[in-house]
Amino acid sequence: MLTVIYPFLKPILMKHFILLFTVVLSTVNHAQNKTINAGEKLVFTASYNMSGILTDIAQLKMETSQVKTSRSTLMRLKCTATTYKKWDNFFKIRDLYESYVSPKTLKPYLYKRDISEGGYYKFMQYKYNHKAKLVNSLKRKKNKKGETWDEKNTFNIGTNTRDIVTTLYHIRNLDIHKASPGDQQEFNVLFDNKENTIVVKYLKKETISTALGKKECYKLALSVKGSDVLKGSNSNLLWLTADNNKVPVYAKFKIAVGSGELRIVSAEGLKH
Repeated sequence: MLTVIYPFLKPILMKHFILLFTVVLSTVNHAQNKTINAGEKLVFTASYNMSGILTDIAQLKMETSQVKTSRSTLMRLKCTATTYKKWDNFFKIRDLYESYVSPKTLKPYLYKRDISEGGYYKFMQYKYNHKAKLVNSLKRKKNKKGETWDEKNTFNIGTNTRDIVTTLYHIRNLDIHKASPGDQQEFNVLFDNKENTIVVKYLKKETISTALGKKECYKLALSVKGSDVLKGSNSNLLWLTADNNKVPVYAKFKIAVGSGELRIVSAEGLKH
């Protein structure tokens, strides 16, 4: 998704918004889902610091739904990112990230990423073979003439490696209430056919004002091991409500070319 608005926007800003949420991963491999409900919808505003002014540039949605197949019933985890119309003439973003998972464990079976960013297009698909610890990957790109070409790969993954969308929801099944300030752990997330090591540190509980009202939250610091994508010590932060829903309500990020934040706008269909 985006990276930044350079003077105006570059295709990486939305990617960092998604990465912000992704950096906190589940410590339990395919633990029971106690938190996520089909029919949930979370809406966020993504803002970027432009010349010292925090400017709203895009909307991020996270939605869940039930999907029945010939063999089973799955849960669809869908994330979309869309620039507000006034920004479309500068840099139009229409991104879709989705995973199809077990509703009981959130174990992923299929992942898709379909992005359109200022004329740039990419489609990614992962099909999981958990028994063999393999992923079958399909990458499709398109040039300015509308011509497409595919690249297929099969590669090994670790037991606890997940795609970016599944990870966004696994975070909310963590037993964060058992953590002590300063506790940290490393996790793996699969993105663009590469495994990234994420370091998550629990800082403290903190009460903040949100569109949902004042919320006591778990405050977490995020970083990517071996990468300078996220800048500063404890400069990339995520707040989750300290309740059974663990809703992500606020995030701050700092990258090489600027800083910004994500703020929740609304939350519907929560399980608890």
